[in-house]
Amino acid sequence: MLAALRPIKAEALKDVCVARFEELIISGKLSSGQKLPSERELALQLGVSRPVVHEALVDIAAKGLVSLKPRVGTIVNDYRKDGSVALLNSLVNYHNGKLAPKLLDGLLKMRILFEMENAKLAARNRTDLQASELKKIVKKEEDEDKRNTDKLIDLDFEFHLLLAMATDNFSYPLLLNSFKQFYTNLTGLFFRNASVIQAVLEFHNNLADAVEKRDEKTALKIMENLLSHGEKHLRAVITE
Repeated sequence: MLAALRPIKAEALKDVCVARFEELIISGKLSSGQKLPSERELALQLGVSRPVVHEALVDIAAKGLVSLKPRVGTIVNDYRKDGSVALLNSLVNYHNGKLAPKLLDGLLKMRILFEMENAKLAARNRTDLQASELKKIVKKEEDEDKRNTDKLIDLDFEFHLLLAMATDNFSYPLLLNSFKQFYTNLTGLFFRNASVIQAVLEFHNNLADAVEKRDEKTALKIMENLLSHGEKHLRAVITE
C-alpha cells in the first residue's frame, strides 16, 4: 500500500462540499432566493454524511452565500449584497487566481488607503520593541531560501501585520487579520515571479529603517513605491 494514500478525513470532505456549493452559487447555477434541498437530501446527492453537509452549509453561511433559517431551510443569498470578507478568497479560487477588473481595482485602491495609513502611523507611534521586531522580520526574510515561497508569504504577512500593530490603532491589525487568507492568496500569486522577491525585501528593509527613525514622510513614500510595484506585477499575474 502506498504510504501517501490515507483515508479521507471528514474535514477534507467538508472542504469538497464547500467548494461544490461555492461553485454552484458563484457561477449562478444556484440563484439568489433559491431554497436548497434538506441536509438529508443533499447528503444523499453528494454521497457524504449529513453532519458533513451541515458543517459545509455553516461554513458558506459565514461567508454570506446562504442563510440558514429555522423551520424554513437553507436559502441562497445574493453574495454581492450579503457576502463577507471571507468570500474574497473563494472568489479568487473560483476564478483560478484571476479577478474581475472592477473587483481587483477596488481591492487595490482599498489596500493603498489602508497600507499608507499604517506606514504613517507606524512611524509615528511604534514602540522601540516593535521597531526592533520589524528589523528581525526583515533579517528572517533576507536569510530565507528564496525558493521557499510559503515561508516568505508568511513573513510578508507578519511584516505588514506588525506595521498595523505599530499604528497603535487596535482595529487595524484586526482588520488585516480578517483579510489574511485572501491577502496571502494574492501574495502567493505575486511571488510566483521570483524576480519580485528581492525588490520586496529591499522595500521592507527601507521601510523598517524609516519606521525606526520615526520618519513619516519617508515611510509613506516607500510604502507608495512598494504598493505601486506590487500592483504592477500583481496585475500582470492575475490578468495573464
